[in-house]
Amino acid sequence: MIPRSRPVINESDIAQQAGVPIATWRRRDAPAFRQRVPALFPNSRILIYDLAQARAYLAGRPTPALPTGEHPDDLLNDEEAAALLGVAASTVRAYATQGYLPAGTTVYSLRVWPRHEIEHRRDNPLGQGKGGGRRAGEPQGPRKAHAYEGDPRLHTAAAALKTAEGTPRTHLAATLADQHGGSTRTWERLLAQADRTTGTDPDARHSPPSH
Repeated sequence: MIPRSRPVINESDIAQQAGVPIATWRRRDAPAFRQRVPALFPNSRILIYDLAQARAYLAGRPTPALPTGEHPDDLLNDEEAAALLGVAASTVRAYATQGYLPAGTTVYSLRVWPRHEIEHRRDNPLGQGKGGGRRAGEPQGPRKAHAYEGDPRLHTAAAALKTAEGTPRTHLAATLADQHGGSTRTWERLLAQADRTTGTDPDARHSPPSH
């Protein structure tokens, strides 16, 4: 997490500010630096750090503490966003590609999202439950053709049916649940709806799936 959208820096730029080649910095200086300045996404292949903390270390000053607690402007990576939404990180990336989530911002090749955007999607799922429907006083929009209309997972289910033809539906649903989050039963319903719309737009108007 990048607290409060604070400025950050990567190791190449740290080495440049220290006046040494990146290979030299990583071999000679990085171990001590990493003990004093924690990476903001420690499990990522791209390590970035808080800019104020990095500059304080390079100047020989005490490392300032980062803000604590959650803030709407915190920047979350796909794994942190996934934890809030209750899905897999790959699903977060798919949602961003399909428009179910905002595209996010790239910081040193890392895709991140403001916490408030992720929490808004979590609390206002499209067409699902409280917060996902019409607010009082708003005109009623077109009626949904089926329960999963507009759900990007429907396209994932349709693609799975096409590439895994002959696989038992329950096995395929379990695999999709493991890969993308959600329950096996939900994916069975998504697969059933996708099967109804084979050869057409998965959001085309058909009867709602049976429950």
